[in-house]
Amino acid sequence: MHKLGRGHRDKVQQFMTITGASEKLALQALKAGDWHLEGAFDFFYGQQSHIKSYTNTTHLEELYKRYKDPYTDMILVDGITLLCNDLQVDPQDIVMLVVSWHMKASTMCEYSKEEFFTGLQALGIDSLEKFRERIPFMRSELKDEQKFREIYNFAFGWAKEKGQKSLALDTAIGMWQLLFAEKQWPLVDHWCQFLQARHNKAISRDTWSQLLEFARTVDPALLNYDAEGAWPYLIDEFVEYLNENGIIQNGQFK
Repeated sequence: MHKLGRGHRDKVQQFMTITGASEKLALQALKAGDWHLEGAFDFFYGQQSHIKSYTNTTHLEELYKRYKDPYTDMILVDGITLLCNDLQVDPQDIVMLVVSWHMKASTMCEYSKEEFFTGLQALGIDSLEKFRERIPFMRSELKDEQKFREIYNFAFGWAKEKGQKSLALDTAIGMWQLLFAEKQWPLVDHWCQFLQARHNKAISRDTWSQLLEFARTVDPALLNYDAEGAWPYLIDEFVEYLNENGIIQNGQFK
């Protein structure tokens, strides 16, 4: 890398920091993207998503047995806690949500055998060592706008209780704080306080999905907020709450 100019070296370092990629992969992606970071990200994530490494089914079976519940053919809370310990990852770490997204897990804190096998095979994982190696890549996927949206929308169905159409408010707040700590929406704490003070009910899928669009497109000072827009009533009430409580004053976010 010493042969590169300073501007290119800085981009390589930035790319490696964001994606967790090696220097070799960073150089390959940046060259493919003509040294534009966005183009390099597109190339990198496209390449990574097509990795279908050979996985040894026997090794996968051994991995599954390590975490499987002794009384049912599933991985439950204790097994997931053990998996997190083995991966040296906190169970509350958002990367475990990304793992569950790859597995297409239907419910929080449990994996069926099919979900576990299908997800790990798609990631090319059949050992703990490979699992650990893929953690930086899965963490970097949160930086990708489209993947973040998919993970965010997946989280609603994953986190709600079985048989319920809506997401319990406390669970929704916990998930928003986790997700927006990653995406950094300045109004997230005010949104959660507003819900606890004014709403205190479960969250619908429509409100869940529209909030991401609101956070992504509306300026924190609400300068481009359209009161005639098709936002759910709860978001419109939130805007009123921000103005009433002086959180937004004279077009400025306090």
